[in-house]
Amino acid sequence: MTGGARVYFPAALVAAPAARPPAVPGTLGLVPKPMDLPFDPIERAAAIWERRFGDARAMAAVTSIMRAHQILLGELDALLRPFGLTFARYEALVLLSFSRAGALPLRLVGERLMVHPTSVTNTVDRLERAGLVLRRPNPRDRRGKLAEITPAGRTVVARATDALMAAGFALRGYDAAQLDAMVAMLRTLRVAAGDFADDAGDADGPWREPADDAGGPSREPADVRAAPARGPAGAPAAPARGTGGAPARGTGGAPAGPARRAALSRSAPGSSSIRRPG
Repeated sequence: MTGGARVYFPAALVAAPAARPPAVPGTLGLVPKPMDLPFDPIERAAAIWERRFGDARAMAAVTSIMRAHQILLGELDALLRPFGLTFARYEALVLLSFSRAGALPLRLVGERLMVHPTSVTNTVDRLERAGLVLRRPNPRDRRGKLAEITPAGRTVVARATDALMAAGFALRGYDAAQLDAMVAMLRTLRVAAGDFADDAGDADGPWREPADDAGGPSREPADVRAAPARGPAGAPAAPARGTGGAPARGTGGAPAGPARRAALSRSAPGSSSIRRPG
């Protein structure tokens, strides 16, 4: 309380809601209906923060991102609910549908979606019960399993993608330049968190599809299209070597063509990954 007036702090600064109300398409998802407040709670909290603690810009940015996450997750889950999906399950289906064989090791699914292995297991369990994914043995790892998308899964993910694209992934209020700027700003945070190296990226550009072995377009990025080649007893095979014993490299530092094609030919079906969905 300040001067007898009620102080409103964003939920992100206080506590998570005890229960998640059902989202309704066209609403804010976690909130049953638009709140239409006469002020911005985050802006109000920032003004008070400034007086009490100092610079409030980082706090306001963080709470704005957290609130945006709530809004987007509610909107996206509402759009996907008619297909029996959450956004997490949708991402997994997209990942599998982009792989060449439609199957990936569970470990690789978690790595590419950047989630904990337990979350991957739960997601695949739900998709398997719905008949959208099945598990099968991994021929390259007797202890591991592959998650494979079913024909029903391909149909559902295609229809769900149409719905999300029509809604602009709940970001229709932004133009292309603003979306590019948003991705670029958040990239700095992700690099600092260790998601990937700052200089990571395809030589042809992050949104272009590299050529496959025959020179045609591929649906997968070059760095994840093949599992590491294995030598005797499962040890990694020695890489091709160039002058002075250094690994042979092609344009942009990628493995040279013959070495790369050989590695790809040795990869098992389902061991490749995908370009992440946007």
